[in-house]
Amino acid sequence: MSIERIDTAELGRGGPVVGVQGFGAMGISDAYGETDEAAARDTLEAAVETGVTLIDTADMYGIGRNEEFLAPFIAAHRDELAVATKFAIERRADDPTYRAIRNDPAYIRTAVEASLCRLGVDAIDLYYMHRRDPAVPLAESVGAMAELVQAGKVKHLGLSEVTGAELREAHAIHPIAAIQSEWSVFSRDVERSAVGAAAELGVAFVPYSPLGRGFLTGSFSNAAELQNNDFRRLMPRFTGDNAAANAALLTPLREIAADHDATIAQIALAWVQQRARVHDLTVVPIPGTRRRARLLENAAATRITLTDDELKKLEPIAAQVAGDRCADMSPTSAARED
Repeated sequence: MSIERIDTAELGRGGPVVGVQGFGAMGISDAYGETDEAAARDTLEAAVETGVTLIDTADMYGIGRNEEFLAPFIAAHRDELAVATKFAIERRADDPTYRAIRNDPAYIRTAVEASLCRLGVDAIDLYYMHRRDPAVPLAESVGAMAELVQAGKVKHLGLSEVTGAELREAHAIHPIAAIQSEWSVFSRDVERSAVGAAAELGVAFVPYSPLGRGFLTGSFSNAAELQNNDFRRLMPRFTGDNAAANAALLTPLREIAADHDATIAQIALAWVQQRARVHDLTVVPIPGTRRRARLLENAAATRITLTDDELKKLEPIAAQVAGDRCADMSPTSAARED
């Protein structure tokens, strides 16, 4: 059976042309419990078949294992893919609890070489600063990233979890192709400043967790249902009274899904995809999955158009969500908004 390919979009002005939906690879190697690697590889093949060509990873995912896992797939499809990875969150194999945010130029230069080696590529298509350390001036960190472009190690630059003011400052140092932050019908704090700045500057927006860490699929209703090593068990939205309150918020999604003969996940993704029209900017969400069937389901959401009445029905949800989107909000852009 042939697979209908999704449409394409350009990341930034002069950036790579990719499918309008990308693929978040983190869950293959990190955070969401055990993975069937054979199924994950088949899912990646399905991504290429359907035109999902932006493959998103980071050096911290599995402490480098995610990049290594992707390397054979990238080698087999290099001309078809735009490979995005990130630096800035330092982890250590000998201390699972260790986390540090590093934006200093020396660290950036070391991190990019390690990622190039693990990915098996000569150049990274899109290189993100994963988190911002306000103690390091953007002139230094983005300046160091710009040097990587000049050296041919990186083709385009991106930022993750930045405010609108930070994006404007960085873009003045070197053009930014894309910014990445959590954005979903449950999480809309990025609309305070980052979305408007991206639209103004012609920067693409790459929403991560567009399915609310899986909660918007309806596959679980409380963190207690998840594997013991699933990091969502620590997220405030998915525990106790918060989880019960948030599960009730899915009712409008279910009603709209029934009208479209779709899943609630597809409606949640369609909402994110239509942010492009609402805010007049390029939007390429990166839902993650380890299953071929779910990948195809997610991609099909790009062909669903919600009516104005349906969008209005979903509009109030984010303001009613109980609990923060992260257990520690301090590294997020929301924590640095004026």
